[in-house]
Amino acid sequence: MEYRKTVRFANKDGVVRYGELDGDIVHTLSSAPWMGGSRTGDRVALADTMLKAPVEPSKIVCIGLNYHAHVDASFSADKAPEAPLIFLKPPSSIISPGDAIVHPTVSERVDYEAELGVVIAKRATRVSEANAFDYVFGYTCVNDVTARDLQKKDGQWSRAKGFDTFCPVGPWIVSGIDPSDLLVEGIHNGEVKQSGRTSMMIFKVPFLISYISHVMTLEPGDLISTGTPSGIAPMKPGDSIEVRVESVGSLVNTVIAPAY
Repeated sequence: MEYRKTVRFANKDGVVRYGELDGDIVHTLSSAPWMGGSRTGDRVALADTMLKAPVEPSKIVCIGLNYHAHVDASFSADKAPEAPLIFLKPPSSIISPGDAIVHPTVSERVDYEAELGVVIAKRATRVSEANAFDYVFGYTCVNDVTARDLQKKDGQWSRAKGFDTFCPVGPWIVSGIDPSDLLVEGIHNGEVKQSGRTSMMIFKVPFLISYISHVMTLEPGDLISTGTPSGIAPMKPGDSIEVRVESVGSLVNTVIAPAY
């Protein structure tokens, strides 16, 4: 089956556009597809583009402790949550494939968290679980980067999760796949450290969409990051981290020290 791949890219003129990827060719779209964008007739070779994060969401809604094995290894919980633990990352934390994650000087431990991302197709308010997939545009890779020591110190997660560069997303959005049993991996300096299937989630994608939409309205292009498997560990400047999601793709970023 052919799956639709949506990219956001810059070409030689530096202008950022949306496009549909067909093999090695990007077909330019007039706007984001969830905003009604359609093909303009312009095409460009993928090799001549720079891929950007494929979404510009109004909000990034994240789920904490959504894999049983991750709960078992967590410092903050000794049992699975009874309802999804939701928190927000600011859109300013988003970076693109290949961009650098900046390790802030105020943190002694910055972790990677490989996750499946869900991109919303249309406004969703109080959606039923049965109809949740009607509101999904597609899926992408997300790295929910976390300053673990600050998360523990602060007692709430906004600072620990919200630094600039703490949300790599990409490389594209894949539409039409079944998210119920995908392999999610976190690969640190070439070694697989996280490996879990979405079938091991405590709260599955349709339930999450319904639950979140009963709290806040989800807008087209919003991003849900669905939680991470066990195996999170710290990164340091010079490291490479890859998030790999079956049937979606591979998102690779490096870690650097701040310039300030």
